[in-house]
Amino acid sequence: MRAYHLETFATIEGIVLRDGGGPRPAPAGPTGIVVRVRAASLNKRDLLILHGRYPLAAEPGVVPLSDGAGEVVAVGESVTRFAVGDRVSCAYFPHWRDGRITPELTAQPGCTFDGMLAQYAVLDEQWAVRIPEHLSWEEAATLPCAAVTAWNALTGGEGGAPLPGRSVLTLGTGPVALFAVQFAKLLGCRVVSTTSSQEKADRLKALGADAVVDYVRTPEWGSTVRELTGGGADLVVETGGPDTIEQSVRASSLYGQIALLVTASAAKSGIEISHAAYASSLATIRRVFVGSRTQFESMNTTIAAHGLRPVVDRVLPFEEAHEAYRGYAADAPFGKVVIRVGE
Repeated sequence: MRAYHLETFATIEGIVLRDGGGPRPAPAGPTGIVVRVRAASLNKRDLLILHGRYPLAAEPGVVPLSDGAGEVVAVGESVTRFAVGDRVSCAYFPHWRDGRITPELTAQPGCTFDGMLAQYAVLDEQWAVRIPEHLSWEEAATLPCAAVTAWNALTGGEGGAPLPGRSVLTLGTGPVALFAVQFAKLLGCRVVSTTSSQEKADRLKALGADAVVDYVRTPEWGSTVRELTGGGADLVVETGGPDTIEQSVRASSLYGQIALLVTASAAKSGIEISHAAYASSLATIRRVFVGSRTQFESMNTTIAAHGLRPVVDRVLPFEEAHEAYRGYAADAPFGKVVIRVGE
């Protein structure tokens, strides 16, 4: 059993590969399952955990990463949801099955208990979710955090998913924004995206964006989005937080929704919206933090029905996990950074 453990914070070298030796782990109790992890992927939260800036305190020596996928290789005597051979992932909030999240449901793999950067993951059957059959292990490993967040941002608000023909604004080319472009197009929406270069604009259009605004050339892009959408975006997937919220409000339609993911940045410690922007809008701001197991399962049903494939920027071998962390932190990848754990 080889697994990485977060032994020292603030440095990538503090993530140490251990060889536990001995036999494969067994299920933890009658409803436990053991998953042979095939791939795992990085999220921004993993860097925050590494540097001690995540809202939840990480367990000393925890196995990192919330996102991963693999096959069930052992089950407890009372397991009914899965069988050996099933392809699964672990929910980001394993105890949050449906409805609203509450403080007692916030435990997370790769933080408060062991995550997916290991050859095997020991889970309860209620924590796991089946993954779409058409996806590779690497593609399936990208889903639990960024994809579910985007799905929740689009479908979890009052009234559910936006109707076909409605307009959706996404910001930048981070993983959540890319999933939001893909999901919004599946829902029949018109998508406007912002980015900083023609190369990225072309890639966003290839992914499905109907129009792209260069926020470097057009710093006051809110008014441009309103023009492109004929009155403002019906839904804004707000991934920039303090750095973009002013323009997001200005880009929103009069009764639009803003799904807010980030509330602080390196430059700003909180959200600020000018009186002029908010006084001219009746937009609703909704805080989004990933999603429930039910939302994960609903998203997977949609992914499978449409044959959607996540955007993967690069795949590195298990032995190069440190390089994966470094690249994710430094290179602004277009899509997910994945670690292949085993063949």
